[in-house]
Amino acid sequence: MRPFTLNYAFPRSIPTVVTPYRFDESLQLNVLPDGRPAISDPDLLLAVGTTASTAGSKTHFDD
Repeated sequence: MRPFTLNYAFPRSIPTVVTPYRFDESLQLNVLPDGRPAISDPDLLLAVGTTASTAGSKTHFDD
């Protein structure tokens, strides 16, 4: 028997998320597929709110 609350506690499927940028280790920046820094795309910033990577500290954005 499955408890009723478990029907709502877990999502039925995990949504597929595509990140439109990647971390470039040599530049230490998130870059777009065309090589530009991700922060240079205002539409991307409006959509995601930030391009901070998880390469550094997870508690602040000044890494």
